[in-house]
Amino acid sequence: MNRRHIISLLSLFGIGAKAATSVTTVAATPAAGNGAPTTLRLSDTQWRQRLSPAAFRVLREEGTEAPGSSPLNSEKRQGSYHCAGCNLRLFSSDAKFESGSGWPSFDTPVAGALGTRTDYKMILPRTEYHCARCEGHQGHVFNDGPRPTGKRYCNNGVALTFVAAAARTQHPRQHTRPSPQ
Repeated sequence: MNRRHIISLLSLFGIGAKAATSVTTVAATPAAGNGAPTTLRLSDTQWRQRLSPAAFRVLREEGTEAPGSSPLNSEKRQGSYHCAGCNLRLFSSDAKFESGSGWPSFDTPVAGALGTRTDYKMILPRTEYHCARCEGHQGHVFNDGPRPTGKRYCNNGVALTFVAAAARTQHPRQHTRPSPQ
């Protein structure tokens, strides 16, 4: 049974297609001292030029990549995870954990980086989250994550880019030898 059949079936009970796909926006909370990110709005043509077909499907059409398909699942370096659509920093590598779900998972987003909506696409309500700047779909948040937050932000890897932390530079005098005279 596909989604169209399910929506048709729901309409028999007074729950039309509009209800099955409706969303309620909850504003992202900006970081203290910082305003909310400037909104980025592009046409579908501009997004298609900017994104890979897989990233467009997830970010702009709220698709889902196959579990276990993202190389970010095994990313262990220090750094940050940014929205693949607009490069807004969404998560720190310190917030990443292995959830066993097949998707990159995080317990805490960067303050003000995400917005949420209630999603009824799977009939039961789920909390969808998206980039606060470009509104690109990232994934869903669940209440089965580790302490202290108890949250699991289950992210599509294709919706993210990883930016490695800059190598710590040493002061130039720390490892220099005096020149022979």
